[in-house]
Amino acid sequence: MSAHISNVRPAPDKVLTDIADYVADYDVTSSEAWNTARLCLMDTLGCGLEALSYPACTKLMGPIVPGTIVPNGARVPGTQFQLDPVQAAFNIGAMIRWLDFNDTWLAAEWGHPSDNLGGILATADWISRERVSKGQAPLTMRDVLEAMIKAHEIQGVLALENGFNKVGLDHVVLVKVASAAVCAKLMGATKEEIVNAVSQAFVDGQALRTYRHAPNTGSRKSWAAGDATSRAVRLALFSLKGEMGIPGVLSAPTWGFYDVLFKGKEFAFQRDYGSYVMEKVLFKISFPAEFHSQTAVECAMTLHRKLAELGKSAADVKKITIRTHEACIRIIDKQGPLSNPADRDHCIQYMVAVPLLFGRLEASDYEDKVASDARIDALRDKIVCVEDVQFTRDYHNPEKRSIANALTVELLDGTVLDEVVCEYPIGHQRRRQDGVPLLEAKFRTNLARRFPAKQQAAIFALCDDPATLLATAVNAFTDLWVI
Repeated sequence: MSAHISNVRPAPDKVLTDIADYVADYDVTSSEAWNTARLCLMDTLGCGLEALSYPACTKLMGPIVPGTIVPNGARVPGTQFQLDPVQAAFNIGAMIRWLDFNDTWLAAEWGHPSDNLGGILATADWISRERVSKGQAPLTMRDVLEAMIKAHEIQGVLALENGFNKVGLDHVVLVKVASAAVCAKLMGATKEEIVNAVSQAFVDGQALRTYRHAPNTGSRKSWAAGDATSRAVRLALFSLKGEMGIPGVLSAPTWGFYDVLFKGKEFAFQRDYGSYVMEKVLFKISFPAEFHSQTAVECAMTLHRKLAELGKSAADVKKITIRTHEACIRIIDKQGPLSNPADRDHCIQYMVAVPLLFGRLEASDYEDKVASDARIDALRDKIVCVEDVQFTRDYHNPEKRSIANALTVELLDGTVLDEVVCEYPIGHQRRRQDGVPLLEAKFRTNLARRFPAKQQAAIFALCDDPATLLATAVNAFTDLWVI
């Protein structure tokens, strides 16, 4: 005898309503969050400008159908493209993430919250241009920065206790969820419509992490976030058109996200939504490298100088031991051949070998021309990783959030150099005072890659003036970035 299945439509899952309540009602009062969001805007768009120097990225830019004209379309910074908001979100998101140089959040799940700027900026620019065409007031950059703070918070808080990587899902699921929520709000959605948009993001097909891991590491990891944030814009648009949501998308027995994709476990939460994530986000300032290696690269740069002082070089090295945390070993401890730049920037041995050899680590160092230097692989073979359980504990400690690495070099003559330890990278909140001038210098360098001096100066001056920036119309802001 079959059991009857209830057809009573459930109330929306609390995870959905909590996100909608936060996006619709929370007032961001943290001055640190607002200022960090401004720095994040500068750094994120700067990373996108640098990526436009790489044909592998630019071949994906522009409209799906060449020559498409979109009235009141969204600008793509650093280009002449003006696209529909979905395709513009993909373009901006892919630029931002291409070189693995934008901000990072490390917890049970890893990710890059500024990936959401693709959807946020495209949506806000398109809406602003639509409004101006009707004689209405555009959105301002204050709306953009507020959406950034809230997208960071949604992605980061969901990531604190929930390891999507543990079930094989890529972290861009959280980009899709966060972007869907804040982009729906920018479009003028009600709470119910925000709930619907977020539910659609969870029920959507989710990306597998396989393109981030050996032996299948590849360039999709550079555009996956662009794909996620653009998909979120599409789903938000559907919700604004009245498309119904899926209220039990997470909790539905058998068919819900928890049972199908999360091994039956509900999401766990360490804290309520506020502005914690933006305040503590990690900037990649010095090196375009997967973040679990940032402190190891700092250590390698120190050791490069030390070897030079001793009249030695990488050729005199017998063995290098990296004392590290568990997440580093799981993600980027990699042996064997590395087939492409996406493979190399997720290998800690490669990211340590290059600065030890050359005293630098730049985006171009992942390309075939540099990677063909046989000395790199020879040095990689001498590098081993070992877990330090205290490093792992400190990595997960919400009061520390360290990303520690320590390098010990043994030379062929038997000399063992003093271990070099770095717990917090230059982009960490604990080193923000030291990091901001370097972040601004990075931004200036990236502006110079794309714009003439007068345009560089105008963009920097606006971004460096918080009050004026917040009051600037979004469409006026993006017009400054047209090449």
